[in-house]
Amino acid sequence: MNTVKTAICLRKSLFEDAEVLARELKISRSSLFALALERFLRDHTAEALMKSLNEAYDDAPDAEERGFQQHMLRHERKMLEGQW
Repeated sequence: MNTVKTAICLRKSLFEDAEVLARELKISRSSLFALALERFLRDHTAEALMKSLNEAYDDAPDAEERGFQQHMLRHERKMLEGQW
């Protein structure tokens, strides 16, 4: 696995909480930060997908479109009357 070293700045309290959690999980701080970033990226991707889906399905017909749909449905029923 290829790795890259990086330096980050954290609030001291956040760093200390990370230290405690890494010890509890018996993993390195680097592993903890990598896991946290992976989770954040996965959640961000899922949120973006959900937003896109919500936008795609949020295009409900307005009153004019519903009226046109009802008109077309009545027209279709009249065309099919007696054929079955």
